[in-house]
Amino acid sequence: MPGLIPVLIAAIVFLPMLVEARRAAANERAQRARGGIEPAGDVYTMMQVAYPGAFLAMIAEGVLRGGPSTACLMTGLALFAAAKMLKWWAILTLGSFWTFRVIVVPGARLVATGPYAYLPHPNYVAVAGELLAVALMTGAVIAGPIGAIGFAVLMWKRIGFEARALRSAQQHPQGPLGAILPRN
Repeated sequence: MPGLIPVLIAAIVFLPMLVEARRAAANERAQRARGGIEPAGDVYTMMQVAYPGAFLAMIAEGVLRGGPSTACLMTGLALFAAAKMLKWWAILTLGSFWTFRVIVVPGARLVATGPYAYLPHPNYVAVAGELLAVALMTGAVIAGPIGAIGFAVLMWKRIGFEARALRSAQQHPQGPLGAILPRN
């Protein structure tokens, strides 16, 4: 890939990620202030490394391989834009309830509007789209599938963890989640 393209791809990937991280941190503080509880046993620590790591590996592979065809680059850009739009629809729909961490506020109701009226996990669908898009934009034929499959496994575990946390909160709206949830 010509020198500027990997830098642009990195900016397209990591600048929004920084904005999302700031918003998630502010929302996490808000959740905790409302009595939110973060159950033990989440895969968040692994996700925190694997998510940016997958993108870095794809960009590095793209540099080493010389990048994708123009068609793959443009398709990846379009898919990335669509994935970000879906992600931000989910973020805006959840408002202060959108976080990187699983934090359950006792008594809070599940959101069933916006993209959640159509998909159970639109944020994770968007993340999968981002990973596929960057693999296309960089021509990462090895790091792309490995990163996407590896992160899909983490998302699958996270979805199960979230479901248990939410189920526990609904069954015991006033109880401590950490004492109720089974450990992973």
